[in-house]
Amino acid sequence: MKNERLILVTNDDGYASKGLSAAIEVARPFGRVVAVAPETTQSGMSQAITMYNPLYLRKVREEEGVEVYSFSGTPVDCVKMAFDYLLREERVDLMLSGINHGSNSAVNVLYSGTMGAAIEGSFYGCPAVGLSLDDHSADADFEAAMRYGTQIVETLLSGPVELPLCLNVNVPVGRSEELRGIRLCRQNRGFWREEFYRHEDPRGREYFWLTGAFVNSEPDAEDTDEWALRNKYVAVVPVQTDLTDYGQLRNLRRSFPSACDSDPASRK
Repeated sequence: MKNERLILVTNDDGYASKGLSAAIEVARPFGRVVAVAPETTQSGMSQAITMYNPLYLRKVREEEGVEVYSFSGTPVDCVKMAFDYLLREERVDLMLSGINHGSNSAVNVLYSGTMGAAIEGSFYGCPAVGLSLDDHSADADFEAAMRYGTQIVETLLSGPVELPLCLNVNVPVGRSEELRGIRLCRQNRGFWREEFYRHEDPRGREYFWLTGAFVNSEPDAEDTDEWALRNKYVAVVPVQTDLTDYGQLRNLRRSFPSACDSDPASRK
């Protein structure tokens, strides 16, 4: 039955964003929806949490099967508020973060408030999905993102899935019929090169605007999220929080042999 499931929705663009409304519509057919989203835009906040300021929660909308709350913290704060306070006595079946205005492919996953919230949600024992559309415009067309988001949510809820599970889903621009389907892939290797533009305010004080460009370190690789987006596929990347570089760990054991005593494999 519809009300047997509980779906938590959040984002980093704010409770009033078009993307959050679209995410609620994705979740609505699968059960009761509770949305807890930031009061204001919180893009680029990654895993940030609020520790030294009070936080304010208010219910902004309620209708059959849907409750929407505004919270004055970061996206991760919103997830913690939902799981540890609002829904602490209930079982959440899936968490959906988005739909983000703009791609969170490649290294953007590390900066993204959308993905920070999704990763946080995966800590609570339910599947989590960060859903983004490769379009930053305020009036972006979310039709394709909603269609593919619905397909992915339905698949995960049909289960079983192995937990923890967090998916970084990025949808290219275009109508559903223009896209080529879902592609499971890995995170593209690349980095941002920033530029700071210096200006002066009317009082002569300098200030800066940050901009930059993404540098793709492997433009010809065909198994990455960046390639998928360029070729009109919906990119799905499972992400994890273990940032250990296991290749470098093996290299460093050769450079620091005396530091390997704590590794059982080194004593074999």
